[in-house]
Amino acid sequence: MSDIVKGIMGGGWTLLVGWFLPAAVNVLLLAYVVLPASEAEALLTSLDRAGVNRDLAVAGAGVLLGVLLASVQTPLYRILEGYIGWRPQAAARRALPRWVPSLSLTRWQERQVSRRNQLLGRRDLLELTELEAGGTLDADDVARLRELRADDTLRRFFVEDSRRSAAQRNLLDEKLQRYPVDEQQIVPTRLGNAIRRFEEYGYDRYRLDSQRMWNDLTATAPERAAKQVEQARTTVDLLICLLYGHLIVGAVALGTIPIAVADHEWLLAAVGAGLLLLARIWYEVAIRSTDDWAAAVRSLVNLGRKPLAEALALDLPETIEQERQMWGLVATLTARPYHRGRRAALDQFRTRSGAGGSQPPRTP
Repeated sequence: MSDIVKGIMGGGWTLLVGWFLPAAVNVLLLAYVVLPASEAEALLTSLDRAGVNRDLAVAGAGVLLGVLLASVQTPLYRILEGYIGWRPQAAARRALPRWVPSLSLTRWQERQVSRRNQLLGRRDLLELTELEAGGTLDADDVARLRELRADDTLRRFFVEDSRRSAAQRNLLDEKLQRYPVDEQQIVPTRLGNAIRRFEEYGYDRYRLDSQRMWNDLTATAPERAAKQVEQARTTVDLLICLLYGHLIVGAVALGTIPIAVADHEWLLAAVGAGLLLLARIWYEVAIRSTDDWAAAVRSLVNLGRKPLAEALALDLPETIEQERQMWGLVATLTARPYHRGRRAALDQFRTRSGAGGSQPPRTP
């Protein structure tokens, strides 16, 4: 029994909560709210005539949908992050209706860069104004403050921001922290940027390519740190699954309005519109829920890089600058074919005794 509980609390728990549970919720809405309100209920009555238990069939459909969504979670995430379905250039709309959004990668990236820079300017204007009042500005700060005050938009925001409490100003900083440090890493959606900020964390701080070496990092990092990442992601998985499920069920509800049974048209319209609205809400909540995910990944990188270096038979250098050089060489060795020059540069960081003492001792 203890082994079963451990299995559920491990990878099975994240699958159950992150994908099976929200998928079951959407299947229940479809089977007991949407389909009975339209002529499509004939699909359910055919199960009854065939002697199939309707409740068991609905439960099986929920499990099947959960497995399906979990198996394609990577492309589902990438659509919302802005990697799939976006045109790389700001091309002409080709006579599309004005209400159809233009999925131009360049245009939406520029919008996200502008939003991030505006948040950065608002925060800097508040901080520099306080430093100015304390008389602690240096020459660079004075030039930056002058530049910020020349911006009409930032001046308008400052009137309201200056009235915020310390806690409210922290919320402004939280919004800024949901963007990557490197402007070149910004993607066209807010969810994509909220995820991209911790994907770039290891490389920005230590030149440790945590994305390319994710399996190595999680295999050697402290077990608690790796589990925190898994648990934090489960919350976001649940919200993403609810989002896609609500979009599907909402579309079905709106699509079955023409075949609705008497006096049920408004029910289907309300359910469809409500689910689409909820999908938008789940998207916003998912963005905020990435904060815990980001904190867990930061902890994984900070605590896991030393055991990772030891597992690779490398000595962690004494300075951060040397460590950045070492992880940069490791990333290059991992990403590119073997090259003697890169190998020689990495040899200076190798553990002298080798991994587990497998190398012969150096001759004195």
